[in-house]
Amino acid sequence: MAYKRILLKLSGEALMGDLPYGIDPQVVDRIALEIAGVARSGIELAIVVGGGNIFRGLKGSAAGMDRSTADYIGMIATVMNAMTLQDALERAEMPTRVQTAIAMQELAEPYIRRRAMRHLEKGRVVIFGGGSGNPYFTTDTTAALRAAEINADVVFKATKVDGVYDCDPKANPNAKRYDSLSYNDVLNKELEVMDNTAIALCKNNSIPIMVFNLFEEGNIQRAASGEPIGTLVGAEA
Repeated sequence: MAYKRILLKLSGEALMGDLPYGIDPQVVDRIALEIAGVARSGIELAIVVGGGNIFRGLKGSAAGMDRSTADYIGMIATVMNAMTLQDALERAEMPTRVQTAIAMQELAEPYIRRRAMRHLEKGRVVIFGGGSGNPYFTTDTTAALRAAEINADVVFKATKVDGVYDCDPKANPNAKRYDSLSYNDVLNKELEVMDNTAIALCKNNSIPIMVFNLFEEGNIQRAASGEPIGTLVGAEA
């Protein structure tokens, strides 16, 4: 395997499949089986999951809701997704722990860095819910933060497209896909990989970011094996 410890970023939208909102159990089960297969190969795997399939803080704020309140509701949505993914992983016989940045002791462990790392060392998949615990920060930033805290080798940004393009490939069939980019390229060209705070965190801590299509079966395993799929963001393009 190319990496020993991976932070996998899943969007909430990835869990809803073709539904307009919510969670598609069949999609969750497929993702869980693939994650379990990667973890059984000896890779230590942590996950940050978003909540956009249930509630998005920015959208709530745009509708007139207080931004902090909207973001906290979004954090609760991420915990719902984390618990759903945990259930699917455990049905796939993969030991799992959910840790939340907001105290929910009846449902999950509090986020404790050393405990999270110990779970990983014991072969458990750790799912981080509740975002960073702070409003005004995205789950992309949380993924970069947790990756730095647990000393992850790489951040996997699993999306609905097969990499980073110079423009929207849905709108422009001639859009160019990048095989590799530097952190500065992403920032300077304002490419929609992750938000700027997340990119800066990864840059400052020398954590590469692999962007690939989650919905092509086997891609998580391929990325973990170091196959050149998607777009790799790092120090040099």
